[in-house]
Amino acid sequence: MRAILIFLAMVFSLAIGSVAVAQDGPLRLRITDGVIEPMPFAIPAFQAESAAAGQLASDISRVVAADLTGTGLFREISPDAFISTVSNFASPVQYADWKAINAQALITGAVNADGQGNINVKFRVYDVFSGAELGTGLQFAGTADGWRRMAHKVADEVYSRITGEGKYFDSRVVFVSETGPKNDRRKRLAIMDYDGANVQYLTDSSAIVLAPRFSPDGSQVLYTSYETGFPRIYVLDVNNVGRRAIDLPSGTMSFAPRFAPDGQTAVFSLTTGGNTDLYAVNLSSGNLTRLTSAPSIETAPSFSPDGSRIVFESDRSGNQQLYVMPASGGEATRISFGAGRYGTPVWSPRGDLVAFTKQNRGRFHIGVMRLDGSEERLLTASFLDEGPTWSPNGRVIMFTRETQGAQGAPSLYSVDISGRNLKPIRTEGGASDPSWSPLQR
Repeated sequence: MRAILIFLAMVFSLAIGSVAVAQDGPLRLRITDGVIEPMPFAIPAFQAESAAAGQLASDISRVVAADLTGTGLFREISPDAFISTVSNFASPVQYADWKAINAQALITGAVNADGQGNINVKFRVYDVFSGAELGTGLQFAGTADGWRRMAHKVADEVYSRITGEGKYFDSRVVFVSETGPKNDRRKRLAIMDYDGANVQYLTDSSAIVLAPRFSPDGSQVLYTSYETGFPRIYVLDVNNVGRRAIDLPSGTMSFAPRFAPDGQTAVFSLTTGGNTDLYAVNLSSGNLTRLTSAPSIETAPSFSPDGSRIVFESDRSGNQQLYVMPASGGEATRISFGAGRYGTPVWSPRGDLVAFTKQNRGRFHIGVMRLDGSEERLLTASFLDEGPTWSPNGRVIMFTRETQGAQGAPSLYSVDISGRNLKPIRTEGGASDPSWSPLQR
């Protein structure tokens, strides 16, 4: 383990402001900027311990490798370079052979399937240069239909053990799927694995839908629908796709909803009498509480992880800026002071940063800042970038990007909070308004 820790300390020293190394555990780090040389790792195809596990074993090891390389922190060594083979999960590791091809980490695994749809996946992670296993081997049981999720679980364990970071591969994203020409765009809610696989549709395309947001346990989604001709908020159950509208005063328009950390309250914008303010509603009782009272437009609220504060956007200063106030309402403090306009703030699950959309000099950016507005960093720049959402570990941000010449079709991208590893998320057709779930349970 010491060899991997030393390697990571050297690698991340190029990209972090401070590095804390645990004496008896994995490296703990916070990446801010810079260029990182990815860690080389080897992952032989997992062993099939039964006839029914043959293809599953290969597929699972491929997804694990894709998860790790997709972070930009790891580089897979081609199997063509392998000197040793792993023919049995219990066989001793030939460390010299893996060291010779400069593998820093070795991942081995095995899959057993009973032919009745049940599978078992086990794995081990080795520090090649110190010749030691990182932690103890684990195994996951499930069904063949859920093999991709089991692969994500394995990758999460490997990632967490080596970097000390929280997990995020075993998660999902709800988003707005868009099809058709720009002047006749059809929109419906969809949900997928974090990497774009296993897409399922939650609504039809009969009405415009916007801004889906996961509940803290990932079982429900809040979103805005125009099916009545006016924006109205609905709560949808992800498992059975049942839904209900939030009962609000007639003659009002409601939009931009988001759950509180307790999952029992939603905060949102309500327009009545030509004025738009923030309100909170108890989802069980329907009790409504007004949080702001100003002639300006208040929208895009997001709770702090502890539920004590709300960050939101307002044009009370003359253009869109970010403000923080107590969750019960009251005096708000402005936190954005740079040039341009700021919107769609989202509190990091770590509680230390706010992600936002910024528009300045004809360009859109996804950025992050501290809660006092300091250390603002712009992570992207494009014709149109907007609507950030955080990964469960607070390390990656997903957002919507629209490029010139794309006939108005948006797509999803992700970027590390260092501004590195900008990449598209594969989806069928256009996609916008992503919301990242917590880790699945």
